[in-house]
Amino acid sequence: MKRNNTTSNNIYTLLLGMLALVPATVLAAPTGQALSFTCAGCHGTDGSSVGPSMPAIAGMDPEVFVDAMKAYRDDQRNPTIMNRMAKAYSDKQFKDMAWFFAGQRLHLFPQEHDAAMAARGAELHKKYCEKCHENGGRPGDAGTLAGQWMPYLEYTMDDFLNGKRKWPRKMRRKVDAAIADEGQEAVPAIIHYYGSQQ
Repeated sequence: MKRNNTTSNNIYTLLLGMLALVPATVLAAPTGQALSFTCAGCHGTDGSSVGPSMPAIAGMDPEVFVDAMKAYRDDQRNPTIMNRMAKAYSDKQFKDMAWFFAGQRLHLFPQEHDAAMAARGAELHKKYCEKCHENGGRPGDAGTLAGQWMPYLEYTMDDFLNGKRKWPRKMRRKVDAAIADEGQEAVPAIIHYYGSQQ
């Protein structure tokens, strides 16, 4: 009889232990990929945006992603839907999403551009932008410019130029120098260059 009580107690303890693990399994934190599904409507299922006003974020440097999300959450970037979206996530979730998108291959889509302006923009990029936006603006720690949608680049530059968005370090000096040397066509030329990159 004593042996049966011990066996029953052991089984009871084992079942309680298993039940205790169920909530932990059910409440396990979502992965970066699962969290990224909320981004898919605007930025594409893998971070390669198909909408011209939304940036592609596939292959994005994780630190750039996290910094951007924190800036949106803290209302340090001009208000968009992103300010509201970012408020729903923790720093850990930002990091999980960042690493998911960093591992995605960027798919670029052809877009119409002016070849002459793009050629001039290539020269301006080399002179003013290449030091930070290496490899023609390919994904890196200064963000992705190459192949990015041109309307998105236009809106973003407009935000910088009109004081709606804080300039990254050195960027304002470089943009001002390009405009001083080349006039108001400098920024559109650079945008056409980035838009031409595939």
